[in-house]
Parts: sequence; C-alpha cells; structure tokens
Amino acid sequence: MTRAYQPMLRELGITYPQYLVLLVLWQWENEGRELEECTVSALGEQLMLDSGTLTPLLKRMEVQGHVTRARSKRDERVTLIRITTSAQQLRQDAKVWRDKALSGLSLPRARMAALHEELWALLAELRAATVS
Repeated sequence: MTRAYQPMLRELGITYPQYLVLLVLWQWENEGRELEECTVSALGEQLMLDSGTLTPLLKRMEVQGHVTRARSKRDERVTLIRITTSAQQLRQDAKVWRDKALSGLSLPRARMAALHEELWALLAELRAATVS
C-alpha cells in the first residue's frame, strides 16, 4: 500500500503514517466529533499506535501546519488534536488523486468494498486478541 500511495504522498508532501493520521481525523470530522473527543490517546487507539510513536509524528504535522495540538482545559494531561485548513485542502487533493487511481483498477467497486469490510473485521479481531 505504501508503494501504491507514494506518488500521491510525494505530491501532497506527507508520509504514509501522516496520511493515516489524517484519514482518522477526516473521518472524525465527518462524524461531527467534539474537540474533547479528538485526543492523542483516541487517535492512538484507532491507529493501534502508542503516544510515543504518535507524538513526534503529530509534532511534525503541526510544524507543517496540518494539525494543531492543545492541552485539554478539563485535564491538562490530555492533548487535543484538530485539523487545519491546510489539512482540509489535503483532503480534497487526496480525494481527487484516490478517485483517479481507483478508476484505473480492474477490480470492481463491489469487490473493493467487500475487501474493505473484511479488513475492518480482521482489524477488530486483532484488536480483540491484543486486549485479551
């Protein structure tokens, strides 16, 4: 997957892990999540990454202007993450690139959707197995 996405990532100026972070943040925005729900720990849980891995990644994304990080007013130990206008533009650019790339595949969209569902089921199983 990383290799398939390299042309888009180069064009957008981000890494594959940064793209994954943005995918989660874009999804949260679509769901209308409140800012207090968009934390480093929630992001780590969704991506199955620890804060030691996420923090440097988010710091770089903040320097690039794609996210902001702020301490929660309720609990100073919690870091809140918010996407910026720059990340919104990346979302549009990534969607155009992705749609163009998908249109060139011979795999039917129904099969891609089924594979997507199977991958989410696999991730759920893996998550459950690591918790036990």
